[in-house]
Amino acid sequence: MDIAGGLVGSLITVILTIPVGLAIFLSDPGPIFFSQTRVGENGKKFQIYKFRSMYMDAEARKQQLAQESGQEDQLMFKLEHDPRIIGQKQLPNGKWKKGVGGWIRDLSIDEFPQFFNVLKGDMSLVGTRPPTVDEWNRYEPFHRSRMSTKPGITGLWQVSGRSKIRDFDTVVRLDREYIENWSLKQDIHILFKTVWVVLNRNGAM
Repeated sequence: MDIAGGLVGSLITVILTIPVGLAIFLSDPGPIFFSQTRVGENGKKFQIYKFRSMYMDAEARKQQLAQESGQEDQLMFKLEHDPRIIGQKQLPNGKWKKGVGGWIRDLSIDEFPQFFNVLKGDMSLVGTRPPTVDEWNRYEPFHRSRMSTKPGITGLWQVSGRSKIRDFDTVVRLDREYIENWSLKQDIHILFKTVWVVLNRNGAM
């Protein structure tokens, strides 16, 4: 299933590269792909691929934004109106306007290059989300148990609330629930539910 899904997803990614890449480059000149070291199954590190949805200096600004939002000690960084996202800006009336990066993230288009990770064997279609290295280094043993399986493009956490779930203990509970009750039937259910969640933009930020 991973091989078949990885091949189809990779083909779609190639097709999307021209229009999505052009939209990214015109909004913020630079690489259209983003690569980052993540932690996978049993602590194995790998390079994850995404369409770039954030400005070039996003990683450099992360620590400052984490401090400003009181999340410097959190094991999962989430910001509702993240100014690092391409085109995201606050209007004079206080409302936030989404740009190219926001729409890419809302529709999970940024995730498509991860189908190449699936073909490489770093990831599966369904699993747990791979943390960054700095997040992994702050994990307690209990938290690390969520990476006792291969990470996935989607998973139980994503279809249970997506970005609405901000509590990391809830993420760990859902991931452990997925691992302990794994079945092919559950994976297929999560894949179909993922399509529904994305198309309806449930939990999108």
